[in-house]
Order: sequence, then structure tokens, then C-alpha cells
Amino acid sequence: MVPDERPQGGPGREGSDLTAYSFPPEFVWGAATSAYQIEGAWNEDGKGESIWDRFSHTPGKVAHGDTGDVACDHYHRYPADVGIMTRLGLKAYRFSISWPRVLPRGRGAVNPAGLDFYDRLVDSLLAAGLDPYPTLYHWDLPQALQEDGGWLERDIGRWFADYARLMVERLGDRVRHWTTLNEPKVVMSDGYLLGLHPPAQRDPQAARQAAHHLLLAHGLAAQAIRSVRPNLDVGIVLNLSGAEPASPSEADVQAAEAAWETEEALFLDPILEARYPAAVEIGRGGKAPFIRAGDLALIAQPLDYLGVNFYSRRLVRADGLAKRIEDSEYTDMGWEVHAPSLRTLLQRMQREYQLPPVYITENGAAFNDQVSEDGGVHDARRQEYIRAHLTQVHLARQDGVDVRGYFVWSLLDNFEWIHGCSKRFGLVYVDFETQERTIKDSGAWYSHVIASRTVEEN
Repeated sequence: MVPDERPQGGPGREGSDLTAYSFPPEFVWGAATSAYQIEGAWNEDGKGESIWDRFSHTPGKVAHGDTGDVACDHYHRYPADVGIMTRLGLKAYRFSISWPRVLPRGRGAVNPAGLDFYDRLVDSLLAAGLDPYPTLYHWDLPQALQEDGGWLERDIGRWFADYARLMVERLGDRVRHWTTLNEPKVVMSDGYLLGLHPPAQRDPQAARQAAHHLLLAHGLAAQAIRSVRPNLDVGIVLNLSGAEPASPSEADVQAAEAAWETEEALFLDPILEARYPAAVEIGRGGKAPFIRAGDLALIAQPLDYLGVNFYSRRLVRADGLAKRIEDSEYTDMGWEVHAPSLRTLLQRMQREYQLPPVYITENGAAFNDQVSEDGGVHDARRQEYIRAHLTQVHLARQDGVDVRGYFVWSLLDNFEWIHGCSKRFGLVYVDFETQERTIKDSGAWYSHVIASRTVEEN
């Protein structure tokens, strides 16, 4: 076992017999958000239009006609939100920077008010004892860059690197941990393959090209960050669900392996091994993206950490039909709750790659939370979801996976993309009419976990 992580017996809830798993003092406890989902102030103080501003303002694109125009009004209310983080005892806060807030057209003229906002936020976090973990891109591309080709334009890598350099020049004296991209697989699949997110294309070739340019942008940004301050930690965040066969049949096992190669390894292999998986058509045939000599070496910049976003396992069937598992629990997103698959995923990554340190950068669940008559939000299902997944993180650490931190998604109920404000993931309940915040039971419980560095398991 890892030192300081020995299971400890002892008194449990209501006298029940529990096992307690302790995490080491250096383990990072945090929560995560993203700019478009919480900031609001969509056109204030010189901010430029993002693709999500344009998309959410288009009728029929987002549930109930919701937009991120106000969201959680974090742009104006961040001091109070930092106060909530302090009350929860968080040690770190993962947030994203709005590219069009600091560069309204994505390149060229800088918006001083946008830079000032992130200056104030970072200073507030540090004053409260929280370590900032900014992400440079969490899907809100400047609309002006989309009109110049977006992720299908190879030059976007250079534009992104310039933006990364700008932010590190401004904040790098106080911010150590930098994430380039959040979930490039979702940008590829939902933006260019399925048409669910902007730019709402349905083109397999465009999806592959966008994926390659996202990876190039990551590599160029990593170089840009280190050119300004070589001592900073640079990482990327990938959403991974594994690919588990729905049955032991040979057909399902082969289908699951193919799904792993074309979805998970599609990003892991180039980032960690400077190659694309054999099953992925790269540089071959009309549907493959155009790549240049040296691209893969550029993508595979050394990582100081890898962020893993995990919500649910993916079961793969050879016939391609979705299967709802009898007796499994599902969240309001329709995602199965299956915490052991997080450990399974981490074990596979450990076997197949030379992993850098890992952070679980998003993990959480949406449920239909309500404020009770007593004024509280009693979200026992979310509390149990987090507890179960933290237990699997602990077990993965015992397996030898170097998991150094855990961030709940999300700090606040927020604008959940095409679902609008209808899906609540937060540790903190947000009344979107009044902007009143209420710490849920799960938030209070998580605060206790952080203070004790201990998770109890029946």
C-alpha cells in the first residue's frame, strides 16, 4: 500500500461498521467549472462573441432557449464564490479562461478588462489559500476565429499558442498548473461529427482534421507556455470512459477494442507516444486528416500531468445497439453509475502507457435537486456517487497509478451546454432567477472528506 493510505477501521455512521481510506497530505482536493458555463457577462467590458454565444442564441439549439448570457453571474459574483470555496475547504479550483474575453477576435488586439478579470480572480484564489488550475480552452472559441476556419484551419494552432503565451505572461508568476485543452474528443465528436455543438457539422473527415489540429494546438501551446516560464506544469485534460465489452463474446470483445483505438487511443497515443493508433486512418485515404512531417513529435510534448474526466463507463456491443443495464443506477444525463470502471480505466492506462502524474479533473453526476422545506438540498445520490468514485481513486493509487488529485464537477449548478440550465451537477445549488447559492449536503460532506482526508466505505 501507498504510505498513509492504509485502510483504517473505526466507528462509522450511526454505529455502522465502516472502512476508512486515508489520502496523503499532498493530495489535491478541488472542484471544477468552465467560463461559458458560469461567468455570464457575455458581452460586457469588451468581451468578444464566442461560438457558444452565437449557438445558444440560435433558436432550437439549446433546451428551453437557455443561454450562457448570465449563467451563474460569476463574472460579477466571483468574490462570493471564492468565499464558498473557502467554506468548503477546497485546496484547488479548476476553471477556464474565456479566449474571447481576453482576445475579442481570438488574435490581435487584447482586451485589458478581460485580463484584469482573471488577475483579480487568481489573486482572490491565492489570498483564500486555493491553488488555481486554469484551462485555456473549454469549448468557447472566439466566433471570429470560427469564421476564419475554426479548428479546420491549421493556423489555429499558432493563434492558440499566441493566446497561451499572453496568459502566461500575465498570470504565470502566480499560476503554476496550466491545462491547454479540455476534452478535445467532445470538440471533435459533438462539434464536427454529430452536429450537437458548434459548429454543428456532421462530417467524419472534418472531425478527424479538427482532432489533429486540436492536438497540434496543444503541442504548440505547451511549447509557448514553457518558452515564457520553463518551470510551469503543463497538462491536457481528456474525457475517457474506457471501452468495456457488453458481454464476454468474442464479437463484443473485438468491438470494444476497436472502440478503444478509435476514441480513447486516438488522443492518448499521439500525446503520450507520438503516434496514432493502427486502427485510425491517419495520412491514408481521402477521409484521413492532412498531417505534415514532424506533427506527431510536436503533439507529444512532455506532460507534467494528465487530466482525466470520467463520468460513466462505455459498454460496447458488436451490433452497435445501446444497452441499458438492468438494476444499474442512471443519472439525469442518462449515464450509468459504475464507479469500478474508473479504476479499470486507470489500470489499463497504467499498463499501456508511461503515464505522467494523473489528476481526476472532472467527476460528478447530475440529479434533479430541489430545495427542501427546511432550506437544504439533500442530494444523497450525488454524495454516494462521489464517495464511490473516490474509493476507486484510492484503490487505483494502491495499484500504483500516480493519481495526485480529484476535482468534483462541478462547484456550481451551471449552464450545461445543449441541456441549458436543466441539469444540475453542482456541490452548490444555484437559483438561476435570484442567483442565490445553497451548499448541498454533498458539498458539506465533501468538505468533511477534505478536512479529514478520509473516505469511508461500507
